[in-house]
Amino acid sequence: MSGQPGFFEQRVTKQFLVCFCAVFFLLFSSAVSAHEVRPAYLELRQTDAESYDVLWKVPARGENMRLGIYVEFPPGTTNVTPPRMSIANEAWTERWSIKRAGGLAGERISIAGLAATMTDVLVRIETLDGASQVTRVTPSSPSFVVQATPRPWQVTCTYLVLGVEHILRGIDHLLFVLGLLILVRGWRKIVGTITAFTVAHSITLAAATLGFVHVPGKPVEAIIALSIVFVACEIVRRSRGQSGLTERRPWIVAFTFGLLHGFGFAGALSEVGLPQNAVPLALLFFNVGVELGQLIFIGAVTTAIAVLIPVVSRFEQHDSRPKIRFAFYETLAAYAIGSVAAYWLVERTLSFFV
Repeated sequence: MSGQPGFFEQRVTKQFLVCFCAVFFLLFSSAVSAHEVRPAYLELRQTDAESYDVLWKVPARGENMRLGIYVEFPPGTTNVTPPRMSIANEAWTERWSIKRAGGLAGERISIAGLAATMTDVLVRIETLDGASQVTRVTPSSPSFVVQATPRPWQVTCTYLVLGVEHILRGIDHLLFVLGLLILVRGWRKIVGTITAFTVAHSITLAAATLGFVHVPGKPVEAIIALSIVFVACEIVRRSRGQSGLTERRPWIVAFTFGLLHGFGFAGALSEVGLPQNAVPLALLFFNVGVELGQLIFIGAVTTAIAVLIPVVSRFEQHDSRPKIRFAFYETLAAYAIGSVAAYWLVERTLSFFV
């Protein structure tokens, strides 16, 4: 072999990439579908020295069921109004008002039942002077203390982590990125393609979150699934020796579908909301978190391949059987990715009529 091939141009690397990732994602996507990963949301708006309006949003389970987690306020807290309940957008929402002598500053609030779930709770507290406390409550730490003086950096940390978690749990977004990695050869094209995807979804994420554009969530989710099917078809075309649009102009495809994926990110962000006095900051760091999570994914895949390449290469050197054509590996990956995406496409399209 003459010259030094690029990382994604090595035959062994590409073969192992498609096989490893196809199996990984089929297993991981089935595992994710069996658990509740959508965050709950608790908002407290202080109306006077001792009173608060409460908004409590919990993931719904069907039409008449909800996740079994509940807010536990400190002793001495009483309801001023009874909870008003509604179900919309797969979430169970309750609104009511509470009162406690001396207020809630310095007191601990717990989320009962959270330890038995895989769900986080995003908490936002707005005080009379307009300051906001933003924090996350997790199953391992199901309570928090209301701060008398909220810390500004909390918004940054909270929304950065939310962005990372959203992309790493967003199997559909990662499958799309994986398809691009399989199709695109050479680091320059890979960087350009991922950059185009990043720029595109950053534009629509900001536009939708700030209210400049409104797109219904269900059609967006269906088209995101369709974008993965499209990339899978492009992989099949390439394995048959045909040059598709994604291979010739990957940044155009990445940018176009990236706009749609951005609306998907915006839908997830709208479920938890943004602090009114720090909207640009929260939006910026949520987007940074999404990009960081995307880089973590790409780094994890390429690192795993780099570690295992010597093992696969050693096996091929001692294997006297005829080598299976490289096109077989690409086709295998394409059908694995495309089958999962096609299932999502049908499921999400049928949800229009529910």
